[in-house]
Amino acid sequence: MSELELKGRTALITGAAGPMGFAAARALTEAGCRIAMVDLDGERLRDTTRQIAGAVSFGTDLTAIGEMSALVTRIEALMGSVSILVNNAGVLSNTKSQTTDQSEWRRVLGINLDAAFFLARAVIPSMKLMRWGRIINTTSLAAKTGGLTAGTAYATSKGALSAMTFSLARELAADGITVNGIAPAYVRTPMVTEGLTDAQRTALLATIPVGRFCEPEEFAHVVRFLAAPLAGFITGEIIDINGGLLMD
Repeated sequence: MSELELKGRTALITGAAGPMGFAAARALTEAGCRIAMVDLDGERLRDTTRQIAGAVSFGTDLTAIGEMSALVTRIEALMGSVSILVNNAGVLSNTKSQTTDQSEWRRVLGINLDAAFFLARAVIPSMKLMRWGRIINTTSLAAKTGGLTAGTAYATSKGALSAMTFSLARELAADGITVNGIAPAYVRTPMVTEGLTDAQRTALLATIPVGRFCEPEEFAHVVRFLAAPLAGFITGEIIDINGGLLMD
């Protein structure tokens, strides 16, 4: 892909203070984008933003669904219309059905699904006016497997996010807006390094054909690919990056 292929585009990335969001921000910056970095962890977000030339941080609680439209309005007033939305923020829950209480269910669905929908809803009008847009949702292998180690709420949220990807892709294709998902499995982030036990990590590595976990930069490479102008004929797809753990 050529350098600065997305020059002048504004990209909104959630979960931007984490390894995957940061890697995506860096990749899209290299492609010429202006980056709006959104995360709950304000201090870590500010530190991360300083490492991305020209990026602007927006500390935001994504469970505050009613504020998503106002957030997009702020970003667009400062940085221009959002051309690329990367719904990357997510929380992991390994709790299975019988030990998942109502508050955990709502929290996981709220961040992993609801925020993604209402952010997409808020950026779509500007994308329609431009007749160009990219919405990229971070789903998960758990959406297809039911969760090898992940819990019920997490797997459900990612399955619903995949369905939302298909629905928006169908709705928006004629407006020049593509909507796709990326389904990673076991990226080397705190979700894996801290959220799993040593025994779980060892057992998982034995089942992954490539014999290692995914790197955040590999996820970011797919984000940049799907955002590129030459990816405009790809919509309604979920791209697996799982090292061969699931082949379909």
